[in-house]
Amino acid sequence: MIQLNDVSKVYTMGKVTVNALGPVSLHIGKGEFVAVLGPSGSGKSTMMNILGCLDQPTAGEYLLDSAPVHRLSRTRLAQVRNRKIGFVFQSFNLLSRTTALENVELPLLYRGEDRRTRYERGMAALDKVGLKPWWDHTPAELSGGQQQRVAIARAIVTSPDVLLADEPTGNLDTERSFEIMELLTDLNRSGITVLMVTHEPDMAAYARTIVHFRDGLVERVENTGKAGV
Repeated sequence: MIQLNDVSKVYTMGKVTVNALGPVSLHIGKGEFVAVLGPSGSGKSTMMNILGCLDQPTAGEYLLDSAPVHRLSRTRLAQVRNRKIGFVFQSFNLLSRTTALENVELPLLYRGEDRRTRYERGMAALDKVGLKPWWDHTPAELSGGQQQRVAIARAIVTSPDVLLADEPTGNLDTERSFEIMELLTDLNRSGITVLMVTHEPDMAAYARTIVHFRDGLVERVENTGKAGV
């Protein structure tokens, strides 16, 4: 499903060169739940940006469903993001003046889907995360945990193959964090490949595989023994 072959990312700022990632080689099979665990500055988010087609590697290969993503144009990268990948962020990134349903419908709007399709799929996604009764509430009327559920519904409304979650529990209390992790586990069981970045070991423990990052490199890979899809 996802394959990185000697991927690295180097940033140049004036005369300063920063090796943010790699080289890293990693294979993630379809239906897996993988957590990338490491401290700040370990390269987790850099790798996530590459996997999400938000950035391209300086060197190496990124294959998604055997397609060479690292060679795609910006237009094709945008198409891959919209059709194959769902994103969940720490800060929710919801539009404050629009309802939960309107937030969830956004990826479908960008696709050019008609109003009826957007409504039906948006409501179905909210139902999956347990928020259908709150479809007409704005983010200000929802708790942090509910806002993250809306963000997850928005991520899955396009039926993506891969769900990328970047510190999805970072702004939540412990109880809400565990609720979100249970939801991600349920989505993984439904067939979605889940890749989550976190610095919290108790959140990473929900995954079947934990990839430990340090100084831009894979330090070790741990199998937790959890059942996969």
